[in-house]
Amino acid sequence: MAPRDVVDEPSEDVVATARKERAAKKGFFARIGLFVRQVMAELRKVVTPTRKELVSYTLVVLVFVVIMMALVTGFDFGFGWVVALVFGDPASYHF
Repeated sequence: MAPRDVVDEPSEDVVATARKERAAKKGFFARIGLFVRQVMAELRKVVTPTRKELVSYTLVVLVFVVIMMALVTGFDFGFGWVVALVFGDPASYHF
């Protein structure tokens, strides 16, 4: 996987425009417009993953979820057995 140059810094023109417009104290709709322009500028910086990266990330998430499900299930059965042992007949607790 070749490294990609990703710059996570606000572009100078957007920052300059924001400072200039902030100093002018524009109205409500002008501030909304500034917000939308800044959002669009940030969205232009987004780097979409390649198909290989996307499959890799998806598999990592699925494996993590399966491991966490197994862990929670193990804790549930373990605590259930302990509760049955303390408050009742552990032989009656079926896995």
